[in-house]
Amino acid sequence: QVQLVESGGGLVQAGGSLRLSCAASGRTFSTYAMAWFRQAPGKEREFVAAVSWSSGKTSYADSVKGRFTISRDNAKNVVDLQMNSLKPEDEAVYYCAASSRGVWYNPGQYDYDYWGQGTQVTVSS
Repeated sequence: QVQLVESGGGLVQAGGSLRLSCAASGRTFSTYAMAWFRQAPGKEREFVAAVSWSSGKTSYADSVKGRFTISRDNAKNVVDLQMNSLKPEDEAVYYCAASSRGVWYNPGQYDYDYWGQGTQVTVSS
């Protein structure tokens, strides 16, 4: 069992940066692939970024490549999402998720077993 709590959302101007953090509880955190998804009003939840259990492999949605960076620290049970050059279209509720099957390459939401409550990111133009 893994419990996830996100933090770091907020209001930022277009072009600015935010860093989201996800604190995980559970002894098996280091064996899970971790990801960030997002959901804007009226839209489906979409994949943003994922990292393998060992941090050796990452994948990103095309829309965020080169701007967002996912990282994890298994010793601290934390996974972060550094978001730079934010655009109005990045505005959404961002969710942290964990996959017991270790799916990290371009996953769908159904590849993930555990979810946080979400944190709002608002980007003003």
